[in-house]
Amino acid sequence: MSIITFVQSFETSWLTAVMQIFTFIGSTKVVIVITLAFMYFLYRVLHHRLEITFFITMIAGTAIFNQILKAIYHRARPNLHHIIEETGYSFPSGHSMEAFALYASLAFLLWRHLATRRARTLTIIGCVIMILWIGLSRIYLGVHYPSDVIGAYLASGFWFALTVWIFQWYKEYRYHQRKQKTSKTTA
Repeated sequence: MSIITFVQSFETSWLTAVMQIFTFIGSTKVVIVITLAFMYFLYRVLHHRLEITFFITMIAGTAIFNQILKAIYHRARPNLHHIIEETGYSFPSGHSMEAFALYASLAFLLWRHLATRRARTLTIIGCVIMILWIGLSRIYLGVHYPSDVIGAYLASGFWFALTVWIFQWYKEYRYHQRKQKTSKTTA
């Protein structure tokens, strides 16, 4: 509880407005809009269908995983100073899980398409900032315990690592399948 009290001790009207913006950016509606826009970009601009599958699996899988964890733990929200009102269970933070899933996936998928080290570094920094500030906003606004946010990052990180591993394995498998087909046709 002391971490929540400490974070909320910085409460000002301008900081509350900033935190509400970050919470809005982490909301389901905004995550869906960003997801659809990025899927369009992957399909129309980069012509990467496999990456779309990864992205959908990551975002949708995180949402499902979050609901499963909430159903298992049934943790009530903090009973402290609420700057905004939320319903539903507290653990793990859905905003934090989706932020991690979305911005980690964006960084992972954009990394290979960015030509310069500077662009890659700025992408990673931007994504980390979004993940951390969305999580912090949930604590500041009084709707999550710090452990809800940390648990969300760990759960989403696990799902991200598993999804990346499967994605990379499948790409390697597909590469070897194509290589075998080409060697058979040229022989």
